[in-house]
Amino acid sequence: MSEQPYHIPVMLNQCIEGLAIDPNGTYVDLTFGGGGHSREILKHLDKGRLYGFDQDKNARANVPDDPRFTFVQANFRDLKRYLRLYKVEEVDGILADLGVSSHQIDVPERGFSTRFDGELDMRMDASAQLSAKTVLNEYTEGELHKIFGMYGEVKNAKTLAQVIVAERVNRPLNTIAELKEILSRFAPRGREFKYFAQVFQAIRIAVNDEMGALEEMLVQAAELLKKDGRLVVMSYHSLEDRLVKNFIAKGKFQGEVEKDFYGNLIRPLEPVLRKAVQADAEEVARNNRARSAKLRIAKKL
Repeated sequence: MSEQPYHIPVMLNQCIEGLAIDPNGTYVDLTFGGGGHSREILKHLDKGRLYGFDQDKNARANVPDDPRFTFVQANFRDLKRYLRLYKVEEVDGILADLGVSSHQIDVPERGFSTRFDGELDMRMDASAQLSAKTVLNEYTEGELHKIFGMYGEVKNAKTLAQVIVAERVNRPLNTIAELKEILSRFAPRGREFKYFAQVFQAIRIAVNDEMGALEEMLVQAAELLKKDGRLVVMSYHSLEDRLVKNFIAKGKFQGEVEKDFYGNLIRPLEPVLRKAVQADAEEVARNNRARSAKLRIAKKL
């Protein structure tokens, strides 16, 4: 491992507190990455067990040498299926730190960052078929418009989609520099970086089907948790946070909460805290990624 940390965990103490760890319980870290959260969870375990999920095979290099830990190279949307392979039917706590790890962002060839040039890739699982190049060169104008508008909340999403479709007729878009050259024509002056980030976020979410995976994971997490088991989820943009918030509050992603004959809410989880936890100014100064993080904690009813 190099001197550079693979990934600095955001709100580490708040995540651990939120899990309310039973030293002999079974826990899942759904976004293992650099292993920062997992190593901290292991410090609080005695005879307990921890399963760490990550679809990025590079994360395997960070696996701790600890018999209580099992690494699962898989997307967290397959949480239930993989735990069943290990004969795990229920767990005491589940942690998910959503978003891209610092390591993935800082490797130019992964194509996640606007700071470097490289291939338009953006796959969290490098063996997956769909890449950013495919999305930009093969998706219809309507599909691109929807992706930019819905996942990036890009103001001129329709115009941008039209121009990308027109440009790719002459030459396919293969690199970050080629995409940025188009984006720079439409970015608001003085807010170029934010505009690039919004578009890149939108493409990344589409490439990795992040919203679909998150919905599937939340439903399975609620089913797997024991009574009073904890779900701790940290998100970095409003789309993710809204899904998490709605599911915890209502047991579903859209529509009104349902009630039983006696007026009780029908939902598998309830919020432990009314509002999302956010990082303090000191942590934000130390780690810029913490600026947009929102942490929500729920327990199984």
